[in-house]
Parts: sequence; structure tokens; C-alpha cells
Amino acid sequence: MNQHNSASSLYDLDREQWLSKTIDCLKHNRLEELDQQHLIEELEELGRREKKSVERFLEQIIRHLLLLQYWHSESEYNANHWKAEIMSFRGQLNEDLTQNLQNHLQENQANIYVKALNYVRQKTGYTVQFPEECPYSLEQLLAMNWLP
Repeated sequence: MNQHNSASSLYDLDREQWLSKTIDCLKHNRLEELDQQHLIEELEELGRREKKSVERFLEQIIRHLLLLQYWHSESEYNANHWKAEIMSFRGQLNEDLTQNLQNHLQENQANIYVKALNYVRQKTGYTVQFPEECPYSLEQLLAMNWLP
């Protein structure tokens, strides 16, 4: 069995050990030993997970801002909770945000808004009129202390 087949088999048997071996190969420039197929798959999946993670945080921020700004009948009871959630989600999002991920959010903000909008419409029983398009800029959504 050649080294590539060995690395590929290791991936199927013990992913953590495969990862350690892959890192060691990269650190020591033993590129001929790399399981390139699985390494490419892992890197692509890592990119997808990072994008989905920041999308989820942004969606949560938008949801809570919409509820805070437009659901007047519930704001007396929930405003502080929504503000705390906004702060928490912003903090978590900003911890992991890179320029590439910020660009991804900018490009996908409209789609993320639609998901948030569908959620808040359902949550409010379709009794609140929310804007059809996102009323917030990405800069506002990411700013730790900004509220509408």
C-alpha cells in the first residue's frame, strides 16, 4: 500500500489521527504523503461551516432588531432580552469575522434578511408590518452598540 492510500485509509478509520498526520506532513513539507482529496474536502467544508456560522449569527441579530423596532405590543416585556441577545450575537459574530466572511455577509445580506423576516412574521403571528427589504446596513448590524 502506498503512502497516499495509507493516508486515505487513515481518514476513514480515525479522522483525528488523519488530521494530525496531515498537519505534520504540511509542517515538514512532506507533500507527497498528503491525502489531497480528503484535505481539499475538509478545507471546502471548513469554509462552508464558517460562512454558515456567521450567516446564522447575522440572522439572529436581524431577527432581534426587527422585533425590538417593530413589535411594539411585546417590547415592554421583551426589549431588554432582545437587546441582550443582540449584544451576545454581535460579540460572537465579531470574534470570528474576517474580511472574507464580512464580504460574504455583504453579498448574502438580502437572503439572510428573508430568512429572518420569515421567522419574525411567524413569531408575531403576521400581525406586524415589517419592511420587505433590510432596513439596516451591515455596518449597523455589526456595530456593538447600535440600535434603531
